[in-house]
Amino acid sequence: MSFFTVDCNRNVSADNPFPELEWIAEVGARSFPRSEKVFCANAYGAVGDAMTDATQAVQAAIEACKANGGGKVTFEPGIYLIGSLFIDGDNIEFEIPRGTTLIGSQDIADYRRIETRVAGVEMEWPAALINVMNCSNSAITGQGTINARGKVFWDKYWAMRREYNPKGLRWIVDYDCERPRGILISECSDITVRDIVLYQPGFWSLHILYSEYVTVDNVIISNNIEGRGPSTDGVDIDSSHHILVENSQINCNDDNFCLKAGRDSDGLRVGRPCEYVVIRNCVAGHGDGLFTCGSETSGSIRHIAAYNMTGIGTKYGLRFKSTCQRGGTIEDIWLGNVEMRGVRDPFVVDLNWNPAYSTSRLPAEFEGKELPEHWLKMLAPVDPERGTPKFRDVHFRNVRATDAATCIKVGGIESSTIDGFTFENVSFQGRNGGSIAWACDWTLRGFDVAASEKPLSVEHCQGVDVE
Repeated sequence: MSFFTVDCNRNVSADNPFPELEWIAEVGARSFPRSEKVFCANAYGAVGDAMTDATQAVQAAIEACKANGGGKVTFEPGIYLIGSLFIDGDNIEFEIPRGTTLIGSQDIADYRRIETRVAGVEMEWPAALINVMNCSNSAITGQGTINARGKVFWDKYWAMRREYNPKGLRWIVDYDCERPRGILISECSDITVRDIVLYQPGFWSLHILYSEYVTVDNVIISNNIEGRGPSTDGVDIDSSHHILVENSQINCNDDNFCLKAGRDSDGLRVGRPCEYVVIRNCVAGHGDGLFTCGSETSGSIRHIAAYNMTGIGTKYGLRFKSTCQRGGTIEDIWLGNVEMRGVRDPFVVDLNWNPAYSTSRLPAEFEGKELPEHWLKMLAPVDPERGTPKFRDVHFRNVRATDAATCIKVGGIESSTIDGFTFENVSFQGRNGGSIAWACDWTLRGFDVAASEKPLSVEHCQGVDVE
């Protein structure tokens, strides 16, 4: 197993390109569990032989720690086979020390079904491998490894895609194919995830949901071992606030660092924004987005800063995506000190993203039949006025992309133009300049697109003076 390495531990204060954003200092966990009490999972029967199911023993150690008011749960060196674990008590540090690997069960029955939100829709679904839920001042730490062994779930997904696609059911297969996430942090405050290595989740890697004041620091995520797992996002920050992600590196097969806020009618019903988030000093290798907003935008995404970011060979760089039944406003986004090398599409805005997945239509053969609840949620109509998303007030400062295929792909629509973007010291170099359509009132202070084959085109825009 190998990971690319880039020094991403720079001086945060010196390299902050947005000193005007005072709220940056307020994000992240405000406390960390401190206790001399130690609960070793081996003392509760855990065997690190990679074959014996250690789930109940490890959970017993967590419960004992919880009953004693908190402390540290840890392991002797070894490889521990586990299903879903639940950290649902305050003041618990769950340590995976060097020399310890947790490997995930490949039997979906070992992942307890819980009420959660999956890809923007609230529903019952299997729990993650490690679940931090309804607690505060807890942490996952250590220089050990979590190997979720998700390939069996990837294979299941591709088999279902081959079955669902011909039936016109691409929009629901991700929800019907139940795949466990790596780590879920849900309804929590003051949580820290630090120093661990995580790879091969069945679905998203680290999902921060309905939580506040969370720090993710110095985490390595690599999901392309034994192939490239579908929908294996890196870090998903979902309808949460005051979140800090820093000093982390991600190789995955979907969005690397991603902000989300609910999908369509269900996301509009919940109406919880994703806001006050800082992502800094991070590196993306393989993946679909160094920095992504969406496509789940229903609750709105705002007050976001991402800086000191590097993309190396990532498919997309700075990416904004939604659709016209999703709704929400994406605004007050700040992106600075960003370098993208060999990123195919470094700057993308798309209001009609992936229609086969994003648009829910019931095929005729299912009319009149009893449907699962999550199908009904996906099929619920959205008023067009409420469902049209808005992208505005996004700021780019000190951004450079080299060796791109297409430098810019910006596509608004007549009823929702891309408004008020500002660019300071921004340059894109690549084969094709790309296009900007349906945008208004951009401010350009040092903006350059150098295309070797086809120049940048501008259509249906007002106040976008690109030369």
